[in-house]
Amino acid sequence: MIKLLKQFLLIDITQGMSITLRNLFKKKLTMKYPQERVPTSPRFRGEHALRRYPNGEERCIACKLCEAVCPAQAITIEAEPRKDGSRRTTRYDIDMVKCIYCGLCEEACPVDAIVEGPHFDLACSDRSKLVYDKEKLLQNGDIWEDSIAERLRKDAPYR
Repeated sequence: MIKLLKQFLLIDITQGMSITLRNLFKKKLTMKYPQERVPTSPRFRGEHALRRYPNGEERCIACKLCEAVCPAQAITIEAEPRKDGSRRTTRYDIDMVKCIYCGLCEEACPVDAIVEGPHFDLACSDRSKLVYDKEKLLQNGDIWEDSIAERLRKDAPYR
């Protein structure tokens, strides 16, 4: 009997329309994405970057900890010793298609060489462009060094 009365008086439709009318005049929450950027957390994990020291030398010491800890096996590193006895990478590749953005590579790095930057627009039409080599990673680091350093400074109490 109650069900028949609800159907006759259109109670459910009236309740639904009242919700619609209440929300019709509220401020919109939609972001106009390419023009407006969504604010990101200091702990956000985006596109990878290799950092340099202030003197311009790359930070990576070819310890291969990031390659070992990567659960997706997306990182490939080759290294050779230099004349001064230190090791540096000759090849540092990250397959961004395989990467799961877990941040373990960043946590494993003893010198903060590999970091995940603030950029998250990775759309492209060719998958081969998503295999980042050492030059692309260093270029990312050079572009975003200020924001990466600020993010690491804010994140320092939690590390």
